[in-house]
Amino acid sequence: MAADLSQVVKAYDVRGVVPDQWDESLAELFGAAFVRVTGASAIATGHDMRPSSPGLSRAFARGAAALGADVTEIGLCSTDQLYYASGALNLPGAMFTASHNPAQYNGIKMCRMGAAPVGQDTGLAEIRELVERWSESDAPEPAATPGTITGRDTLSDYAAHLRSLVDLTSIRPLKVVVDAGNGMGGHTVPEVFTGLPLTLVPMYFELDGTFPNHEANPLDPANLVDLQKRVREEGADLGLAFDGDADRCFVVDERGEPVSPSAITALVASRELARHGGKGTIIHNLITSWSVPEVVTENGGTPVRTRVGHSFIKAEMARSGAIFGGEHSAHYYFRDFWNADTGMLAALHVLAALGGQPGTLSALVAQYDRYAGSGEINSTVTDQAARLAAIRSAYEGREGITLDELDGLTVSATDWWFNVRPSNTEPLLRLNAEARDPETMARVRDEALAIIRG
Repeated sequence: MAADLSQVVKAYDVRGVVPDQWDESLAELFGAAFVRVTGASAIATGHDMRPSSPGLSRAFARGAAALGADVTEIGLCSTDQLYYASGALNLPGAMFTASHNPAQYNGIKMCRMGAAPVGQDTGLAEIRELVERWSESDAPEPAATPGTITGRDTLSDYAAHLRSLVDLTSIRPLKVVVDAGNGMGGHTVPEVFTGLPLTLVPMYFELDGTFPNHEANPLDPANLVDLQKRVREEGADLGLAFDGDADRCFVVDERGEPVSPSAITALVASRELARHGGKGTIIHNLITSWSVPEVVTENGGTPVRTRVGHSFIKAEMARSGAIFGGEHSAHYYFRDFWNADTGMLAALHVLAALGGQPGTLSALVAQYDRYAGSGEINSTVTDQAARLAAIRSAYEGREGITLDELDGLTVSATDWWFNVRPSNTEPLLRLNAEARDPETMARVRDEALAIIRG
């Protein structure tokens, strides 16, 4: 039987339930297909702490080696640590993780040399096609000389590289609570924070891919509750929450209040611009706050607005030579990190900014958090296109209102905006709204939701 990978191969990665939707035999074929499509003679692999990850990763390595590629296994790592290996060793890479998904899921995030993304339009569709064909009958011909599989520890090199990009030598002592959610932050944070003037209060640092305490998805406010409580109890200066593969980082201030990822984007953008002499392009997606382009412009930079999604951000960063990019989902991208996303580097910037002055984090980020936002609100709909059309007809032609379709539909006025985007994988519409004051935001949000939900 040929494998049907239509539900497993997504726009940017492979993701599905193990072993129901994919297993080690398919992982081996993915390894072979990855080598065939990229033409790689050597690759790097890494994996998270999920029970199925070591077996899937090793199967992928076997498939790659069978086609002649030498495989460097960096073992347990965060996704940005795999990107580091891809960049520093100049190898295509494959990371085995399902990020914030529940324990029964696993997946593969693949990249070319220098951490360049592999998505539907950059090789993933061809990889899927090969795996489906080979799973039916036509197995790939092994290379005359198989490749080797060797291990390499990159954790200390990764940590040293991050610390080289942010000056933390003169910060004041800080107390920081870190919730790793039993994910890979428990592996990387102790090494990255080594030697810094920080009192670290660890939460859920035990690597456990069954997520016994809460889902490793800080985007859901329910998963921040433990961190918020602990920050207040400890009288800490801030809290950090990482997702399962530790490539995203969420920040909580000294009061236990979440800091908007848009405010973090603006803060890091201002620091990166200062580091580059007050010049440079900063990428932000279209659901980040108005604060982001304002702060970028005020600090001498050039803001560039893109669609939501890491493949669009990375492509635009490469095209424009941008020094930094941020998404409202707490993905942060750095030119000095091969245009790849690393929440850990963003966290170091926050620590440096906070520790470089005497005030609180809430006071520091106030200058970067200027508007009232709704956060992302998902609505299940039966016909995405029809609901988008209904929104368009409700606002089109209204005086002082502009519409654009860079990604879904964005409706803008002088003192508010909202964006509605269809999910690629579920029957959902995602709403983000922002206004100059909370009352206007609530009115705009509720008006849009009434149309969406019909």
